[in-house]
Amino acid sequence: MSGTNSPEAVKKLLENMQSDLRALSLECKKKFPPVKEAAESGIIKVKTIAARSTEILTALKENSSEVVQPFLMGCGTKEPKITQLCLAAIQRLMSHEVVSETAAGNIINMLWQLMENSLEELKLLQTVLVLLTTNTVVHDEALSKAIVLCFRLHFTKDNITNNTAAATVRQVVTVVFERMVAEDERHKDVVEQPVLVQGNSNRRSVSTLKPCAKDAYMLFQDLCQLVNADAPYWLVGMTEMTRTFGLELLESVLNDFPQVFLQHQEFSFLLKERVCPLVIKLFSPNIKFRQGSCTSSSPAPVEKPYFPICMRLLRVVSVLIKQFYSLLVTECEIFLSLLVKFLDADKPQWLRAVAVESIHRLCVQPQLLRSFCQSYDMKQHSTKVFRDIVNALGSFIQSLFLVPTAGTASTATNQAGNNNSGGPASAPTNSGMLGMGGAVTVLPAFEYRGTWIPILTITVQGSAKATYLEMLDKVEPPTIPEGYAMSVAFHCLLDLVRGITAMIEGELGQAETESQTTPETASSPALSSEQQDFQSVSDQMDKETVSRAVWEEMVNACWCGLLAALSLLLDASTDEAATENILKAELTMAALCGRLGLVTSRDAFITAICKGSLPPHYALTVLNTTTAATLSSKSYSIQGQNVQMISPSSESHQQVVAVGQPLAVQPQGTVMLTSKNIQCMRTLLNLAHCHGAVLGTSWQLVLATLQHLVWILGLKPGSGGALKPGRAVEGPSTVLTTAVMTDLPVISNILSRLFESSQYLDDVSLHHLINALCSLSLEAMDMAYGNNKEPSLFAVAKLLETGLVNMHRIEILWRPLTGHLLEVCQHPNSRMREWGAEALTSLIKAGLTFNHDPPLSQNQRLQLLLLNPLKELSSIIHPDIRLKQLECVLQILQSQGDSLGPGWPLVLGVMGAIRNDQGESLIRTAFQCLQLVVTDFLPTMPCTCLQIVVDVAGSFGLHNQELNISLTSIGLLWNISDYFFQRGEIIEKELNREEAAQQKQAEEKGVVLNRPFHPAPPFDCLWLCLYAKLGELCVDPRPAVRKSAGQTLFSTIGAHGTLLQHSTWHTVIWKVLFHLLDRVREASTTADKEKIESGGGNILIHHSRDTAEKQWAETWVLTLAGVARIFNTRRYLLQPLGDFPKAWDVLLDHIQSAALSKNNEVSLAALKSFQEILQIVSPMRDSDKPETPPAVNVPVPVLIGPISTPGLSRPFMRTDSIGERLARYPGSEPAIVTDEIEDLNLWWAAWNTWYRIGSESTQPPLTCDKLTFIPSQPFLTALIQIFPALYQHIKTGFSMDDLQKLGIILHSAVSVPISSDASPFILPSYTEAVLTSLQEAVLTALDVLQKAICIGPENMQIMYPAIFDQLLAFVEFSCKPPQYGQLETKHIANAKYNQAEWVALNYVPFAERSLEVVVDLYQKTACHKAVVNEKVLQNVIKTLRIPLSLKYACPSETTWKLAVSSLLKVLSIGLPVARQHASSGKFDSMWPELANTFEDFLFAKSIPPDNLSIQEFQRNESIDVEVVQLISTEILPYANFIPKDFVGQIMTMLNKGSIHSQSSSFTEAEIDIRMREEFSKMCFETLLQFSFSNKVTTPQEGYISRMALSVLLKRSQDVLHRYIEDERLSGKCPLPRQQVTEIIFVLKAVSTLIDSLKKTQPENVDGNTWAQVIALYPTLVECITCSSPEICSALKEALVPFKDFMHPPASKETLRKETYSTCATQHLLFSF
Repeated sequence: MSGTNSPEAVKKLLENMQSDLRALSLECKKKFPPVKEAAESGIIKVKTIAARSTEILTALKENSSEVVQPFLMGCGTKEPKITQLCLAAIQRLMSHEVVSETAAGNIINMLWQLMENSLEELKLLQTVLVLLTTNTVVHDEALSKAIVLCFRLHFTKDNITNNTAAATVRQVVTVVFERMVAEDERHKDVVEQPVLVQGNSNRRSVSTLKPCAKDAYMLFQDLCQLVNADAPYWLVGMTEMTRTFGLELLESVLNDFPQVFLQHQEFSFLLKERVCPLVIKLFSPNIKFRQGSCTSSSPAPVEKPYFPICMRLLRVVSVLIKQFYSLLVTECEIFLSLLVKFLDADKPQWLRAVAVESIHRLCVQPQLLRSFCQSYDMKQHSTKVFRDIVNALGSFIQSLFLVPTAGTASTATNQAGNNNSGGPASAPTNSGMLGMGGAVTVLPAFEYRGTWIPILTITVQGSAKATYLEMLDKVEPPTIPEGYAMSVAFHCLLDLVRGITAMIEGELGQAETESQTTPETASSPALSSEQQDFQSVSDQMDKETVSRAVWEEMVNACWCGLLAALSLLLDASTDEAATENILKAELTMAALCGRLGLVTSRDAFITAICKGSLPPHYALTVLNTTTAATLSSKSYSIQGQNVQMISPSSESHQQVVAVGQPLAVQPQGTVMLTSKNIQCMRTLLNLAHCHGAVLGTSWQLVLATLQHLVWILGLKPGSGGALKPGRAVEGPSTVLTTAVMTDLPVISNILSRLFESSQYLDDVSLHHLINALCSLSLEAMDMAYGNNKEPSLFAVAKLLETGLVNMHRIEILWRPLTGHLLEVCQHPNSRMREWGAEALTSLIKAGLTFNHDPPLSQNQRLQLLLLNPLKELSSIIHPDIRLKQLECVLQILQSQGDSLGPGWPLVLGVMGAIRNDQGESLIRTAFQCLQLVVTDFLPTMPCTCLQIVVDVAGSFGLHNQELNISLTSIGLLWNISDYFFQRGEIIEKELNREEAAQQKQAEEKGVVLNRPFHPAPPFDCLWLCLYAKLGELCVDPRPAVRKSAGQTLFSTIGAHGTLLQHSTWHTVIWKVLFHLLDRVREASTTADKEKIESGGGNILIHHSRDTAEKQWAETWVLTLAGVARIFNTRRYLLQPLGDFPKAWDVLLDHIQSAALSKNNEVSLAALKSFQEILQIVSPMRDSDKPETPPAVNVPVPVLIGPISTPGLSRPFMRTDSIGERLARYPGSEPAIVTDEIEDLNLWWAAWNTWYRIGSESTQPPLTCDKLTFIPSQPFLTALIQIFPALYQHIKTGFSMDDLQKLGIILHSAVSVPISSDASPFILPSYTEAVLTSLQEAVLTALDVLQKAICIGPENMQIMYPAIFDQLLAFVEFSCKPPQYGQLETKHIANAKYNQAEWVALNYVPFAERSLEVVVDLYQKTACHKAVVNEKVLQNVIKTLRIPLSLKYACPSETTWKLAVSSLLKVLSIGLPVARQHASSGKFDSMWPELANTFEDFLFAKSIPPDNLSIQEFQRNESIDVEVVQLISTEILPYANFIPKDFVGQIMTMLNKGSIHSQSSSFTEAEIDIRMREEFSKMCFETLLQFSFSNKVTTPQEGYISRMALSVLLKRSQDVLHRYIEDERLSGKCPLPRQQVTEIIFVLKAVSTLIDSLKKTQPENVDGNTWAQVIALYPTLVECITCSSPEICSALKEALVPFKDFMHPPASKETLRKETYSTCATQHLLFSF
């Protein structure tokens, strides 16, 4: 308004008015002078007002009648131009609001006239509008006149005018009511006195209304009159009126100004009294109309067709219901019932369409629907309007499918693209193409039993935008497109569900929030429903009880109809979006019913979704049986209407996305899942996920369906129970399209999330879920009985998932959950039980790792509760379950081992429960667990469990499935022992504490504390249990186990035995060790001798282990060695025990029986053990004892090395000194000094044992066959090697008797032959001169004795001769090997290795070594009295004579050579002694023996071998020469001390030597090298020496010498002469080789003879001899003509010595001497 009030605007107005008046004056100047005058006077008037007034506009308004008058007059001229000018001017005045009421009346009258003259109709309408909208001066009659004017213009012939007028009327009507609203607004603060409304129906009683309200009232009342075809009261002058226009105006008023009717009783009265009856009346033709009647039976005078009216009536009804429901409860009931009727199948299509649109408008207003429910459905005798509406929609939808569309459909544009009326029928073909090519795009549609109805996009969700209710311009009924009504009805349902659920859930949420003391704000109603339970609502105040009743009534009223319709639509839907909406509606309804606790309806909706998820006709009993009772009849009545529940059609026009097996005991073929099924499944998942808390018992339905779907899709459970796509095991594999393949992970994920969300359920809901899963699982178990098909694992997998996410409250569900899973674990179907076990073990592991509050360490009860099912699994026989159980234990140990605490006995019990017959993999896994326990967890477990660990480890050792496990378990026992050792003090303290507690308990109960090895302290008992376990393993049937256990037992006792109390050792010795020895001895002696072919598999067994007996032998060996070692190393502990001598005897007995066993290995080992216990000197007193046995403190090499520790090769760090060890044993004083006599007794016991072993083992067998047992060389060696050590302890009492015993054993031992099989390993090749170990040992034994005698007292020396006798007996072996009983032995060279023959050893080296020892010993003891008295020298010579006489016939050449050198050495020492004792006669018998010996040797009967080389021959000759030299130096010079006979014999022998050569014929070939020149020469020289140098010789001797020379020289002369003759005769022919050789030899002899003669004293040579020598010279000279170079060279050598005869002549005497000398030399040469 400010724009028109400003001075500029006012000024402009005045100017415009003056110019308008001037223009008017000009126009009317000629034709209409009165107008002109009026205009001019108007100009003056305006000017006057402008000049005089300060408030110009007010003044103008007051004078407006006068100001306007010229213009009114102008309009009266009816001149178009003038009229237009005037109307413009009038409008300008109006717009400045300077028109008074009077002026306005005048203007209206003028306009009326123009209207009646049909002038400027549009301008008129404009003017009226401006007049009424710019101000409020027009009232009452004037107003009604203006309105009538507009109505009149509406009904002109001109279309434009008509439309403009219609618009103006609408605007004017609106203005009238807006004025009233503004008036109310102005007066709203004034309190009015309520006026009593009279009950009469006087329509004009409006006196109470204010002016504007009165106008509005009158207008509205007349509109009703006009529509009803009655005369108006106020709008006087109306000539015609249409009902359609009237209804539109009524609707707009009702719609735009509802507050007017609600606030003013007068208007409310109009509504009730006038509008509603009018509507009902106008509806009557539609109500009565039936499809097919041609004419309308409406009595109304309106001749127009009735679509426009009906449609407008429905609009009015919609507004009435929406805006004035509270005023018109009864009327609305009628309207609603009418709406419902209009949906009937016999009504025209367009009517049904608009009715559905109207209903849609109601469905989007949930509060309104709630009011219906409260006002009608909940009242006792009222129509169930709300229910009827829903049911009517349902019936309507069904009817669309069942009734063929009316004729209009054929003219309609067919949405499917078919133009013929058969469109719907052929449409399925099209829709079927959806999945195939993908090129045909098909409209979204519903399709059911051949009826195809497209889905049109008609409105956005939640708003009811109508199409046909808005067709106000249509007179003819429109053509309804196919599918339109269905689409609207569909949206009605969806909006209805959405509205109701949103409203109720909102209110519910609000109520719950208020009811809770600590309000939970939920982000959305859906979420709050998930977290809160409907039961919390039930106990609230009345207000809420009322609300609740309404909610329940609403749901109860609508659910049946909704479900029927939605199920049908779901079945018919071919469009994903539509399906989604239907499912969402079903889901929200199910959730709502659930929250309200309406079980029947909840289950019905859930069942519908479930059925939709599964293929048609799928046999799922749970859905068929639990469907709500109301649906069981398949139909129900709705107030006389019958709604059929249509069964789902089997023809699916959906895209098949998966083909799979149905889940049934006997699956018949395959079933197909469509994309719709998958969609339903996702909805089901969504429902369960978001609304799990309200599902209650419906979980059964939901889960059963999901289980079947999961099965058909081939989802298999993976880790943690999540389902992953997998292949079916049998039957045709599941076929999945790529579409569903991409969906599967999502479905799988939602499935998992569904069960994850169970953590938000309250305890009751959670129990519902668990119960449902358990019963599903039981069904699956029943189905899986008796066949090995793949079972359904859905329930088990989901039980697992549910358990995992509810760990925080696991106690409330643990027992039902694990109880059921344990049943599953016992199922005969392997896959089923495998999953049961998987689930159970996963839960246990998760339970233990979960961060409980309070933590498990403080909640032992919970920990044992969690572990208990693990123990229960032990009672199940199936190995696969046990494997899972053990794998679980393994994982628990790996993750939770440190914190098991009181759960240890349970866990260990699981490992220990594995039986031998349960298969290798089980045992292996259980064992892995045990390994982990031993390596990592011993320190964390209570010490009382340690004994269980020992027992379990021991039991694994006894398992015979897998050898490696047994062996490793023994290793574990070793580790355990190590642990005991390292943490001994801690364990001991804890065990003692525990023992005290148990003792106290036992006393209180009055029972005796019972535990193994009771009197011993608990820590020692632990050790004894360990030893006992190992002891059991030492007699296991498998050799490897025995071996390992034995090694470990002895290593453990050896390494850790010091921890035991002293008294406990008694138990160790008698209960553990000797007990074990007895068992092993018994087993070994009774073991089977059958050959074992192979060691299982392809393992070949070595021949030394190919019988049980041999395998046991090894065990015996090990055990005995172990016990012996303990006796050795722990002697300082054992000896103080009271019965040590008894134990010693038992041990010796064991050693003896082992040594005499017929097994080489055992017997040898027994000796090694014997050796070990003998290597003990009295207990050592030094700071510590080494672990390995100390070497013997005697100067003897220990030929068996210390027995290496057979235990595990680990260094034992010893930290305790002996002092500390002994100090540990309270009550026993350290036994530092042992009783020497007792000690001696022990050694003599040992000697007796040794003698028994020796004599029994070396005794030759009586019968000889192949099976005769003969002790082995190593055994005998070991036996003999023991003697030196033993001797050290008994030497003080060792007598001749004992020596005799020893001698017998030594002799027998050496005589034992060896098997030809073993000979390559024991014997060196025959040519090597090496001693065997046995022979060395024998010599060592004698050596020890000899040394002991040497340093011993005088009375021991009588033993020397016995030792010599023994040694000499051995020397004889060189030529005469000993016999062993009756056994036939072969010479080694003739033995065949692969035959069982006995081979005599090569005794030569032994005999030779013995001989060396004899010589050595004799050198030391030659002068000893016993040696002289016992004629030792004679015996030595007598023994040596054997090899010397054999000479070349000796087995070994070395023998006679050694014999010679030995003889020389012995004689060099012995002859002086013999000469010394010559007078005593003790040596008399020796001399003849010696002479014979020389004779036998120098002139041996054996001939040298053919292959002897010249060098060898010469070396042998030099030996002979040595002997002659000895005679010449050691015997002949002392002839006066030597018997004459002996000397005579010697001389004869020398003579024989010097002339020996003559005995052979010189003609023999090769004779030259066979002649012992040097020897003959030596003999000869010796003879000469003793013949000529010695004046005292007898004449007989001299004669012998001279005769020999003479013969020699003559012989030479003859040979030379003959040679010369033959040479001359032969000419150039060479002489025979023999003759040449002979002549050469003679020449050599001559030169030798001359040399010899030269060396002799001249006076000793006879002159005649010299003459003979010189006489040779001419003969020699004659030989120089010979042609042979060899002879020439020999001749040269023979001639050279003659130079000494060439000197000036001297006396004859000298010459004679020289000649003699030459002859002698010659003789010597020949004799060689």
